[in-house]
Amino acid sequence: MNDQIPEQAQQQDPTDDQAPVEAPVEAPVEAPVSVGDTHPEEALAEETLAVPLAELRPALEALLMVADQPMDHLTLASAVGHPADDVAAALTALTEEYAEQGRGFDLRCVAGGWRYYTRDEFAPVVERYVRDGQQARLTQAALETLAVVAYKQPVSRARVSAVRGVNVDGVMRTLVTRGLVEETGQDSETTAVLYGTTSYFLERLGITDLGELPDLAPFLPDLEDMDDMDAMDGPDPVVSLSVPDDVSSVTDPELVGPPPP
Repeated sequence: MNDQIPEQAQQQDPTDDQAPVEAPVEAPVEAPVSVGDTHPEEALAEETLAVPLAELRPALEALLMVADQPMDHLTLASAVGHPADDVAAALTALTEEYAEQGRGFDLRCVAGGWRYYTRDEFAPVVERYVRDGQQARLTQAALETLAVVAYKQPVSRARVSAVRGVNVDGVMRTLVTRGLVEETGQDSETTAVLYGTTSYFLERLGITDLGELPDLAPFLPDLEDMDDMDAMDGPDPVVSLSVPDDVSSVTDPELVGPPPP
């Protein structure tokens, strides 16, 4: 009896009411995405989120402390890995914070970039420290030449010499060596080298652009003063030259001129 059970089970009609057995469904396998397939904006966003490893303000202070020239907010944003707008806002906040706390230094935006500067009220302390000759000063001739370049740029050396009335080749070389003046191109007509001031010049004056230079009009004499000076000088002396009647008595050929044809 027991031997017949398997045969009956094997002969059972497959159409009997039985629950169908479903085949297992495999999860779809995602294809690996290469780095080149990533959208540039998405990659930049991931990089921006991954780079910042420190707080924004301390990171900016550390960079500005070692900077040897002004740094714009875009360069700072690239260095610290934060958005440019956040960096600009943090720089402004640091400036206000230093002013409120009365620090011995300021954070200023000069010559298109940010840099630390000592406060004006502590200038005597700094001046006493550098008074022993550590800071080389420009001569009066160099200052006058630099002023001509600043207000007339781009200008050639010949033009500067004409304005000052003296040769300025040596002074111009000094200004170029100091980093205050640089070559900006050539004159289209005379091919003369043109000179202009540098960003270091703006930094030393504490201004952002040349538009902040003081006007020259208040430093020029009035027309009435110039008339008074002319009256004090008197009329120009008249020089009379007496020519001898006998021209042949003059032996200098440059005074006599060539003989008549």
